[in-house]
Amino acid sequence: MNRREFSILAAAGTGLTVLPTAGAWAQGLPVEGTHYVKLAQPAPVSAPSGKIEVVEFFWYGCPHCNELEPALEDWVKRLPADVAFRRVPVGFAAVHESHQRLFYGLEAMGKLEQMHKRIFAAIHVQHQRLDKEADQIAFLNANGVDGAAWAKLSKEFHVATKSMQAKKLSEAYKIDGVPAIGVHGRFYTAGSLAGDNRRALAVADYLIQRAKKA
Repeated sequence: MNRREFSILAAAGTGLTVLPTAGAWAQGLPVEGTHYVKLAQPAPVSAPSGKIEVVEFFWYGCPHCNELEPALEDWVKRLPADVAFRRVPVGFAAVHESHQRLFYGLEAMGKLEQMHKRIFAAIHVQHQRLDKEADQIAFLNANGVDGAAWAKLSKEFHVATKSMQAKKLSEAYKIDGVPAIGVHGRFYTAGSLAGDNRRALAVADYLIQRAKKA
């Protein structure tokens, strides 16, 4: 979804197959400017020295992010030890910022891993609206997380700082839609470039190897 589509909650395409490696690309290697973008100005990287950083930019309300999640989860499990993966929720508009607070507040509580898939399911399967704090608190309470404690944490300075850092990182990568995958501050790809959102994982494999050689 790009910035213009963020309020359109239509179902994503189905039946797509993840290409396992860059070598499986149907017409040779991915092409710069077609299947991925090389940044003119490198974006910040926070991974430890010796690690290649991979970032998924996403929004909980995006149906394409939800559709990609199972394939992405499997892909992350197969990443080599020298790759550091993290998710970054975008903050294009107020509704995205609300979900940023949900994400980083749960991270601060140590509950993000427990709740990440449940949030996607609540929005896209159970059709709950989790844009407002009251709805988020009720949802968390119903899922065994202290909603009041989350609400307090979500307003603290370090959560606001992480949200601002996420916004600046998406701007540095020049992200204007989700899901998108950034690789080590140098490249990014997305379904709109790769052909579909799952195929972008194959391009990301290729970009990881390029980053290692740089």
